[in-house]
Amino acid sequence: MALRKFDTKVQYLKYKVLREVAREAWNDTLLEKLYDIPKRIVPGKEATMRCCVYKERAILAERIKIAMGGDKHNPNVIEVIDIACDECPVSGYEVTESCRGCLAHRCEDVCKKGAITFDHKQRAVIDKTKCVECGACAKVCPYGAITNHKRPCERSCKVGAISMATDDTCAASIDNSKCIACGACVYQCPFGAIMDKSYILNVIDLIKKSEESQKFKVFAVVAPSISSQFTYAKLGQVITGIKELGFHTVVEAALGADMVAYSEAAELADKGFLTSSCCPAFVDYIKKQFPDLAEHISHNLSPVATISKYIKETTPDAKVVFIGPCTAKKMEFKLDTVKPYIDSVITFEELQALFDSKDIDITTLEEGVLDNASYYGRIFARSGGLSDAVAQALKEQGLDNFDLKAVPCDGIEACKIARLRARKRILDGNFIEGMACVGGCIGGAGWLTHGEKNKAEVDKYGREAYEKTITDAIRQLR
Repeated sequence: MALRKFDTKVQYLKYKVLREVAREAWNDTLLEKLYDIPKRIVPGKEATMRCCVYKERAILAERIKIAMGGDKHNPNVIEVIDIACDECPVSGYEVTESCRGCLAHRCEDVCKKGAITFDHKQRAVIDKTKCVECGACAKVCPYGAITNHKRPCERSCKVGAISMATDDTCAASIDNSKCIACGACVYQCPFGAIMDKSYILNVIDLIKKSEESQKFKVFAVVAPSISSQFTYAKLGQVITGIKELGFHTVVEAALGADMVAYSEAAELADKGFLTSSCCPAFVDYIKKQFPDLAEHISHNLSPVATISKYIKETTPDAKVVFIGPCTAKKMEFKLDTVKPYIDSVITFEELQALFDSKDIDITTLEEGVLDNASYYGRIFARSGGLSDAVAQALKEQGLDNFDLKAVPCDGIEACKIARLRARKRILDGNFIEGMACVGGCIGGAGWLTHGEKNKAEVDKYGREAYEKTITDAIRQLR
């Protein structure tokens, strides 16, 4: 049954490592059992995934390190397991069998680096030591015989942060100065050679200390996208399951989204042009790629940071853990502006591992209630939801005379186009809703399952609170 909870076997393998690490952590036997975990996951003597069982276990040992927090000297939450990154062909432009050895030699003429020569059959050959991957030869070939074979991780990274290491490993290399921790490479790598650091041990430690000392309470703030996950159970059972883990209270991040929409609408009406601040990967992208436009980023904290701030201010003994689909949140909670309010972050993948590490079958639980936010706060989970919420917030504040022209950006490529147009002052819009993941948060790397149905589930979940306005949702906090 466990395998059916995930999109791929790579996710399932990652989950098994997290589950076993968590299980030993609950029992205070992690260090004692550390070297048993790879053998437990790959119990036989025959390899099932790699060339030999010994390599499989060596890679599992690296996965365990990342499950325990990863490299403390690497500030990025996205890490490469070099030993696991060995099956992809070398990336770059290659001449295929479609090359006819034509007389025109347009590919040679257009290459400014002299990287193209011809063999005894007059077929083109690319000298990798000279090629700069400009792609000019591929564009002019009349047969389309020159193709660019990018590795899945490189293809998935829309900010150009991934390249091939120059050492003998030829493993993927991440440029932290460009990476926005969106996790697209984590989800797309077919060998699971790129992973996000896990803070699951921090969460277990918080829960255990809260139960032992009774000096603080651990709050779980859950992303609205949870409504389309854990499809084998009911949402109310998931909420009860979270409390069974030891969390004191479960709060919707969507309530923070209501608060942000209300404030962001007023800020937009005042300034006339604004970029959203809800997606940490998008905000990081602007600061790294479009620093001249950073002044237009909304001054509001993200929804989870906003509601977490409220929790800390009203419950001084609270510790807050965010649970959602986002790997970039693992970077956000370390920011100076956010770390006073959020104590740790885990993904839905990690939440499933926590359930199973304590043998909690959520399908057998009674349904809890999660009813804090409005329809508009809940639909932040999908692209366009924030824009709808801002439009509603303008109306509720009597600011609907402001001519909102929202530009929802569905993924980094769309975000880039919008920012370039804004830079050139040709953008037909005054509010850019930026979401790094395609589809919005419902496309996050930390999901159990991805798919079109997720948008419908989020909208359905939102309609269950449709009787509430944004103002109603916020009023309950006063």
